[in-house]
Amino acid sequence: MSAARIEQAMTRISAAMERIDAARAQMEASSPASADQQEADPAASQRVLALVNAHEKLREEVADTIGQIDSLIEELEA
Repeated sequence: MSAARIEQAMTRISAAMERIDAARAQMEASSPASADQQEADPAASQRVLALVNAHEKLREEVADTIGQIDSLIEELEA
């Protein structure tokens, strides 16, 4: 993998992480503030929990991918 392709991959990963963080912030801003409101709509709470879990899974996958990219860069520099 060339250095340019690695740089492009890193740029795409960074942009994806920014979109994930923006979506999380938007979700937090629009979620009910009190526990009483959350209990009133358990389906909404389940959706929020599913989104949080998906977000964590994506973060883990991105961290793994960055580790792989770091390994590739080390191999190229050696």
